[in-house]
Amino acid sequence: MADSVVTRFAPSPTGYLHIGGARTALFNWLYARHTGGRMLLRIEDTDRERSTDGAIDAILDGLRWLGLEGDGEPIFQFARMARHAEVAHALLEAGHAYRCWATAAELDEMRELAAKEGRPPRYDGRWRDRDPAEAPAGVPFVVRLKMPQDGETVIDDRVQGRVVFRNDVLDDFVLLRSDGTPTYMLAVVVDDHDMGVTHVIRGDDHLTNAARQTGIYRAMGWTVPSFSHIPLIHGADGAKLSKRHGALGVDAYRALGYLPQALLNYLARLGWSHGDDEMFSLEQAIAWFDIADVNKSAARFDFAKLENLNGHYMRSTPDDALYAAFLAFLPHTPDGRALLARLDDDLAARLRAALPGLKERAKTLVELLDGARYLWAERPLPLEDKAAALLDPAGLAVLAALAPRFAALDTWTTESTEGVVRTYAEEAGVKLGKAAQPLRAALTGRTTSPGIFDVLAVLGRDESLGRIADRLAV
Repeated sequence: MADSVVTRFAPSPTGYLHIGGARTALFNWLYARHTGGRMLLRIEDTDRERSTDGAIDAILDGLRWLGLEGDGEPIFQFARMARHAEVAHALLEAGHAYRCWATAAELDEMRELAAKEGRPPRYDGRWRDRDPAEAPAGVPFVVRLKMPQDGETVIDDRVQGRVVFRNDVLDDFVLLRSDGTPTYMLAVVVDDHDMGVTHVIRGDDHLTNAARQTGIYRAMGWTVPSFSHIPLIHGADGAKLSKRHGALGVDAYRALGYLPQALLNYLARLGWSHGDDEMFSLEQAIAWFDIADVNKSAARFDFAKLENLNGHYMRSTPDDALYAAFLAFLPHTPDGRALLARLDDDLAARLRAALPGLKERAKTLVELLDGARYLWAERPLPLEDKAAALLDPAGLAVLAALAPRFAALDTWTTESTEGVVRTYAEEAGVKLGKAAQPLRAALTGRTTSPGIFDVLAVLGRDESLGRIADRLAV
């Protein structure tokens, strides 16, 4: 079955790789891998005014981060304009297309009439059968496809099911503009055919396009690919996805501290499922995925669910792998870049040692970075208000009692420092928390942190004693 299925992901580089596009890429990638086929990447950069090199770089970078690169080098649509025009002229020669000299004013009249009559605007075919000799002098023409005027065009969609379009409402659409440049509708079909694409998997906003594009395939005598039009993503409230719901670029999710494997897991579950499985590996998704199992209804994006899922991935990821992901994340936020500027071998060792405790309390790498802030904060540490309240005279008395006991330790470990605090608490007749909380405030500047004895072990003797001395000196 290898190489029998060819899918493609074809983004327009007019902006970032948005979350809906990432899911479309994932579904194409999963189906290709599931069937032993290939996924190709095509950059649809024919909109020269809006396409930018920066957007192309952002899309390719986002796909790399997610691990969804295409098989082979990307194809750039703009570079194939001559081939697109060649097909349009072949359709003209075969009588499947024609030149149209309708003016902008005439097209406006057609739209106004359609609006008055309560029907969708469509070209009325006035040049379909006219003799080109009647063409007005000096007026530019477009090339239109001769669509069937009666009967139906049927799309046997693998997600939407059997979708029927009346041909009398599918007008003769433009293939070549008046300046000779190909339209999107033509370029997509030619590229998909030439790339050997067998399965077109894309958003259901392209469903009507499938009917029109089928007209080009049939006119050229080409095999029509299998179509699968997946529902768009909505917000948790059911409204069309917007930035407030999470319609951000993939680069933003990286900066927000999500792990790529967690984001892929979440995106796969947006419109597709395998029983009640919520967490699964990419290998499992490949084995289970079939495009025919995608739901017809719109999926709902929920930040809280993504965050919880990411937290599970953080806790289940081996420490070495999570630390590597954390280091890779740092350049993507201001705080992360600040940490990188100070990351020497000593601080790196502390971070790695603190990771097991930090990841238990964090749902994102941003939270992990924030939780680790005490490791590199400038001394004396800034104190949160609640932490400052713990360092009242009673709290400072606890520090004053613990400091010499810590200093007298022969070995500095989690166990030895815990022994010191427990012994003090018993002798002072206070609960362990009453002794631990002022210590946490002095060592981290906060009231919450990983286990206080883990904090002591990670900071080490000199740094821990120094931070306690900072507070006693105030």
